Amino acid sequence: MAERRVTPAVAGPPVFDVDDPRLARAAWSRLAEPGDEVAVALVDQLGPGPALAWLYEAVRDPAQARRALVGLAEAGGAGAVADGEGAAPDPLAVDGVVGALPADRAPAGADRDVRSRAVARLLRAVARWAPRLDGLDPRRELRVLERLGGELLVPGDAGWPVGLDDLGPVRPLALWVRGNRDLAALAERSVAVVGARACTDYGRHVTGEIAAGLAARGFTVVSGGAYGIDAAAHRAAVVSGGPTVAFLAGGVDRFYPAGNTELLREVVASGGAVVSEVPPGSVPSRVRFLLRNRLIAAVAGATVVVEAAWRSGSLSTAVRAAELSRPVGAVPGPVTSMASAGCHRLLRDGAAVCVTDADEVAELAGVLSRDAAPSAPGDARGAPRRAAYDGLDDVETRAWDALPVRSGVPTEAVARSAGLAVADAVGALGRLEIRGLAERTPGGWRRVRTP
Repeated sequence: MAERRVTPAVAGPPVFDVDDPRLARAAWSRLAEPGDEVAVALVDQLGPGPALAWLYEAVRDPAQARRALVGLAEAGGAGAVADGEGAAPDPLAVDGVVGALPADRAPAGADRDVRSRAVARLLRAVARWAPRLDGLDPRRELRVLERLGGELLVPGDAGWPVGLDDLGPVRPLALWVRGNRDLAALAERSVAVVGARACTDYGRHVTGEIAAGLAARGFTVVSGGAYGIDAAAHRAAVVSGGPTVAFLAGGVDRFYPAGNTELLREVVASGGAVVSEVPPGSVPSRVRFLLRNRLIAAVAGATVVVEAAWRSGSLSTAVRAAELSRPVGAVPGPVTSMASAGCHRLLRDGAAVCVTDADEVAELAGVLSRDAAPSAPGDARGAPRRAAYDGLDDVETRAWDALPVRSGVPTEAVARSAGLAVADAVGALGRLEIRGLAERTPGGWRRVRTP
């Protein structure tokens, strides 16, 4: 018995204005998964509206779309909308979308082979976008966002964080934002504080200290809204009165994880933002969590991994930040702790610098003239503390080291203990007395106790 071929349902015409660039970008964020290079190339070359209109037409008549694209590839990209002289160049020509697509890996071959692979990749993308065209209406998601007090950000908006553009072919097509929509201002002075969900009390404590210190210094704390280190970073920033931004792997209409719902509400209420590149109604997945990390790395001025196991997903944030030439820091932990194995790996491989407190993180992410960490622990006024023996020469140091703290000893005993000639010991003890580091007693010389 012959197998029946199932014909996929053809989506009807769009029910919204595809020429509206904001609606079109909102629609693309539903159609394409995060990090879809083909969708970004198509939108870049045609514009969000025309790209969406072309997709509807390609799904309506896939055979014609295939013939047109194959023809363009065979013609070397010199296609046109109509035949004949003076015809306008086709926007899908090889010097347009097809040429902009990163072709799949394959052995080096002729240019025609490269174009053919790019065309095949575009056709496969159309096949995976097509099922989501059915019932597509971005106005529905935008109404949900409006009810939640949120807004859609697209490239070119005043609040768009330009650091995302460094992601190139995997940059987001739009951002769905609840809270402060001026992400550009929030990102201007920001640090990503990330780490494992299954953190230790040590990691939680250090995260709180670092995030609170950064908030006090005017930094925005960026993280992923998850349990563990992420939650500790957001909570410390909120308590300290500083803004914080949480990037989610699902839609902003349903905070995830559910146990952090109240915390994420506080993030929004305190002047921060909860952000996603997928529309309301989207559910988080492992792949989306990993792809979400690239946004955290790109938005923040620097990334700090507080605690991470050997295979922690937060390490992908550090790797992406390094690829984008952003500074990366890692907090060391006990060498016996598996929860810090990932941090130690970053430090050993030279992918991160060692940071231990908010001062060092601020120096990593901020302006050197403003945020340089103190070179030594300071007193209440910030002046560095000096040891009693600072500034002593070698002979004076050896004499001072040989002095007892309680009962005095003769000069000869000091010379013998320090390995000095008696004459040298006499001179050194005199200079130490002038400095207030040694004193004479009835029994001989002893060290002056420093406060």
